[in-house]
Amino acid sequence: MSTVAGPDTVVVMGVSGVGKTTVAEGIVRATGWAFAEGDTFHPPENVAKMRSGQALDDDDRRPWLGALRDWISGQEQAGSSSVVTCSALKRAYRDVLRAGNASVRFCELEADGNLLHDRMQNRRDHYMPSSLLQSQLDTLEPLASDEPGVRVEATGETAMVVERALAALGLPTADHADSVARDANGAPRR
Repeated sequence: MSTVAGPDTVVVMGVSGVGKTTVAEGIVRATGWAFAEGDTFHPPENVAKMRSGQALDDDDRRPWLGALRDWISGQEQAGSSSVVTCSALKRAYRDVLRAGNASVRFCELEADGNLLHDRMQNRRDHYMPSSLLQSQLDTLEPLASDEPGVRVEATGETAMVVERALAALGLPTADHADSVARDANGAPRR
C-alpha cells in the first residue's frame, strides 16, 4: 500500500510510445483517482510544432509544464489523489511538476527503442510522429535514485505492465482491488 499521507499524485512518465496513457488509465481503474492526460495541456503551437516533426525545446515546454503543475496543485488543494501523464523527460521538468506539490511521485515507463518505434508506427490519431522518438530518447534523463518514484518495464501484455506499475507504486493491484480504501458511500477514498 502507498504510505503517502493525504492526496497522492502519480505522474506516469517516459518517452512517446511507452504506454503512459494506457498505464495511467489502468492505475485510475484500480484507484478511482482523478486523471489528466498531459498531452491535452499543450498549447496549440506545441501540437503544431510536433505534428510538423519538430522537437520541442525547453521554452516550448515551460507553459505546458506550468499548466500541469497548476492542475496538480488544484487536485492537492482539493485533497484529491490523481494520475497524470507527462513525458517529464528531464529532471528539471520533473522539478517544475513537484514545485509546491508534495504529493508528486513518478512512475517512469521503460522500453526498448525498437519496440517504441513499432508502437508509434502502429498507433492512430496521435500528432507525435515516430521521427521525433530519437530526440526524446536523447533528451531523457532517467529518474534518479533521489527523486520520488519508481521505474517500470513497459513490455509485455498491458495488464501485466499495469500490475507491475501498481505493485511498484505500492497501490492495490487487480488481485487486491477490494482493498482500495472506500468512504461511507463505497466510493474510493481520495
